[in-house]
Amino acid sequence: MLTNDQLSKWDRDSFMHPSTHLAQHARGESPNRIVQTASGCHITDRDGNRFLDAFAGLYCVNIGYGRQEVAEAIAEQARELAYYHAYVGHGTEASITLAQMVMDRAPDHMSKVYFGLGGSDANETNIKLVWYYNNIRGLPQKKKIISRWRGYHGSGLMSGSLTGLSLFHQKFDLPLDAVLHTTSPYYFRRDDLSLSEAEFSAKCAADLEELIAREGAGTIAAFIAEPLLGTGGIVPPPAGYWEAIQPVLQKHDILLIADEVVTGFGRMGSMFGSPHYGITPDIMTIAKGLTSAYAPLSGSIISNKVWKVLEDGTDEFGPLGHGWTYSAHPIGAAAGVANLKLLDSLNLVENARDTGAYFNQAMRTALAEHAQVGEVRGDGMLCAVELVEDRDTRTFFDPAKKITPQIVAEMARRGVIARAMPQGDIIGYAPPLCLSREEADTVVSVTAEAIKEVLERR
Repeated sequence: MLTNDQLSKWDRDSFMHPSTHLAQHARGESPNRIVQTASGCHITDRDGNRFLDAFAGLYCVNIGYGRQEVAEAIAEQARELAYYHAYVGHGTEASITLAQMVMDRAPDHMSKVYFGLGGSDANETNIKLVWYYNNIRGLPQKKKIISRWRGYHGSGLMSGSLTGLSLFHQKFDLPLDAVLHTTSPYYFRRDDLSLSEAEFSAKCAADLEELIAREGAGTIAAFIAEPLLGTGGIVPPPAGYWEAIQPVLQKHDILLIADEVVTGFGRMGSMFGSPHYGITPDIMTIAKGLTSAYAPLSGSIISNKVWKVLEDGTDEFGPLGHGWTYSAHPIGAAAGVANLKLLDSLNLVENARDTGAYFNQAMRTALAEHAQVGEVRGDGMLCAVELVEDRDTRTFFDPAKKITPQIVAEMARRGVIARAMPQGDIIGYAPPLCLSREEADTVVSVTAEAIKEVLERR
């Protein structure tokens, strides 16, 4: 095996990595994988090791790696016009075209799309717009945002506060006071095991009602949620959940922000997660699959209802004072246009639906009877395996044992990348939407082998 001692040294000496144990990495106590090339569902590192990437980077390489059509679109845009801003009505052919393509795919009640760079900044934009919206409506006290425990909405100040995972709060003085958290729709981890899914959904809605009553509906501006919990465990909503939650929001004049950063652009086997689960959002957050991560780009899709108030606000108070230097960056927009064309021409949404269903069923068949597998769950091209020490009593492993990190490391040694999800022993999968059934079988078999290897030696 080749080594890259100089690159490895530079990496540890100079590069501060996100979501990393900084001290261990700097001391060389954890591996550093230096990725060099990629194609389809596979990546190859600088030492020639090839991996089937069953997490599509960070749920984001929807069309698969190495698509030359996107690379050429980026290069052509850079040669023609590498940058111009989008302030005060400026645009580029790429940004205007992509906006139209996004709106052609969005639910009919949506009106406009604002482009940023990543999901975190999109959710920062969303909260600013919600606050502006209520100020224009003469409701200056209606500012609090309700999120859900185990939800993931980014790692900025506001977006990190919206996130309901302790890793993103500890020692950062988060969450900010304007953010509240309510019950996570995580049926497997419900406190009362006697509840059916419908009963648990009703409890989630009742908990939300109670929180609103306690805080005062006149102080609450919006509820933000992923259609399906992503980083919190890849958890589809329990039966009746969205049907129970939405009337509560409507009753109290609370906007609904659907965070579609993971679920948007095909991952659910449908274009977006909102219509997939019968959700009617006021704002939608998009990123990842918008460009399949070939270039940074995010977006906030605004409904007709919210847009009308924003227009009224600028008529009264002048231009909207919000923007990023790189909003609607033409290179990102060009990548988005090429990406969405490939999503259509390669029938990747349909493949996510069909191969995703095959993948989830194959994982259930392989692991459902395993004594330490508490649940296999998923939807579309998303899947999770949750491990337990005792399935009958639903006893979880001691986190200090690091069972899932060991399994994921064993999978990598066998050539498959999965993700150890936070706050639980959960193996997560979000492969590129071009995954084949043969590749799905490989992921399933390697998972089963790695679980057997780790649990038998503990």
